[in-house]
Amino acid sequence: MNALVWLTEPLSYQFMVRALTTSVVAAVVCALLSCWLVLIGWSLMGDAVSHAVLPGVALAYILDLPFALGAVVFGFLAVILIGVVRGTSRVKEDAAIGIVFTTMFALGLILISTTPSQTDLNHIIFGNVLGITKADMVQVAILAGISLLVLLLKRRDLTLYAFDPVHAHAIGLSPRLLGALLLGMLALPGVVLGVARRIIPGATAYLLTDRFSRMLVIAPRLSALCTVVGIYLSYWFDVSPGGLVVVVQGVAFLLVYLFSPRHGVVTRARRHRRSQPSTLTQTASVAERPSGMARSATVTSIESE
Repeated sequence: MNALVWLTEPLSYQFMVRALTTSVVAAVVCALLSCWLVLIGWSLMGDAVSHAVLPGVALAYILDLPFALGAVVFGFLAVILIGVVRGTSRVKEDAAIGIVFTTMFALGLILISTTPSQTDLNHIIFGNVLGITKADMVQVAILAGISLLVLLLKRRDLTLYAFDPVHAHAIGLSPRLLGALLLGMLALPGVVLGVARRIIPGATAYLLTDRFSRMLVIAPRLSALCTVVGIYLSYWFDVSPGGLVVVVQGVAFLLVYLFSPRHGVVTRARRHRRSQPSTLTQTASVAERPSGMARSATVTSIESE
């Protein structure tokens, strides 16, 4: 099989075209969002929101409404509840996140288990990119467009908030509102496997550059590439596309973690080994000097004192 057939055959099926198009759009937006989440340290928040949308999806199915509507409403509700628990009690943020997302996720499981339907639970929880319809594509495009527009318009304020919320407050910005805005954007995209797309691209880009502006360029490109590769591999190996996309992103992170030009583990070890021979050579050259030279050098240094 030549490369041209490998690339073109999946595109002969409409479900593959829809899967690729929708997944790449979602991947780009999630990757941009991941840059701020990784910088602030809100990766766990993404996990919480993605689990918490399940009862919204279940209710949307029961009421015959778009799944995206239920997911967005309960995503915002989860963010609000976490903020309320954290701000009005002694409970810390990680505990508030755990309480809210596990309770809401369990509620979603109960709703699904008590609702007779032919819907596959795994598809609701993890998504099914191969089952995307034109209506789903429109929903994803609208949500992605809203998220992208907000992130681009507020990127400077969000970046300042991520680096120095105190300074942001000093120049008249509201850190609380900026945080709520970012969490709102977090509530818009996908489900549980969407967590990886909102964490791994930003973390990978963070190891590749020290400039945040470059992170915003690297993360979406890398995420889109991993998405395309993952979906193509899923077609040829007949495995779950959503899971394989995440695995490809994880492999990309592993490679960057090991071989990043500046921050890679293997790269740093090699630099360290290169710096060692010069020190050892100098030590050996001193040790190999004739004893008379060593004594002469010692006497000279003593006399100079």
